[in-house]
Formats: sequence, structure tokens, C-alpha cells
Amino acid sequence: MEKKIKQLLRYLQIEYVSVWVLPLLLAALYETGVMTEGAYAGDVRMDYVLQTVGILLTVGLIPLSLRLFSLSLVKNVKQRSLPEALKSYRRWSEIRTGMLLVPVLVNLSFYYLTLNNTGVLCAMMALIASLFCVPTRKRMLDELDLVKEEDEEPAL
Repeated sequence: MEKKIKQLLRYLQIEYVSVWVLPLLLAALYETGVMTEGAYAGDVRMDYVLQTVGILLTVGLIPLSLRLFSLSLVKNVKQRSLPEALKSYRRWSEIRTGMLLVPVLVNLSFYYLTLNNTGVLCAMMALIASLFCVPTRKRMLDELDLVKEEDEEPAL
């Protein structure tokens, strides 16, 4: 079981790193001219629509991703056997990571399409929120209730 826990932690860490690498790749694509930059820079209506969508995505998905994960732990993950709990924990962690990645990529794209700084600020807010989701062994064991409180050893 220890091997499965290490494997799960490795997958979650790789997925977490992708939350930071994918925006860098997207920015590199725009900066190198592979993707068109400033397509809606002069269009006030499209700028307003894109910025509103980006702000609403950010304001909606950041708290939802953080709160939904804690609710899913209580209702779904902790009530299962350990192998099922690990699968469910991975699925909910991926959902949370995806919910944080969407506003990052969308707002970064909106920034490059409109050249309005609001997109960068919203993308940075989502990236900062992802710092609350860094997958560590201690966090995973705590969230799955696999740690005994008196001696902090895994209860496997």
C-alpha cells in the first residue's frame, strides 16, 4: 500500500507542476508569435465581454475548487476503503487542479487577445490559489486520516 501512496503522490505532484508549466508554455506561444497577440485590442465590446467572462470564471472557480474538495473528502473519500479512497482522492485532486487551471489559461489567453491587464491579474489569483493545493505526503496522509495524532506515523 505504501507503494500506491508514493505513486499517487508522484502523479499529483506532476499534475501540480503542469499547472505552472502550461501557462508558461502558453505565454511562450504568444510571445514568439505562434499565436496571434492583440486580436481584440481595439474592440471595446469584445474586451468587456472577455474580461467579464474571465473575472466571473476566476471568482467562481477558485472558491468552488477549494471548498468542493473539502466537502468531497468528508462525503466521499474518507468513507471508503483505502484503495478506493486513494482513487477517489486522485480524482478529486485532479478536478480541483483542473478547476484552478481553467481560469489561469483562459485569463492568460484573454490578456494576450485584448492586451488588458485584468486577465493577468485573474490568472495570477488562480495561480496563487493553487499554492493552497500543493500535494505533499503529509497533507495527503492528513486528508485521508492515515496519520495517528499521537506519534505522527502512518496508520497503514
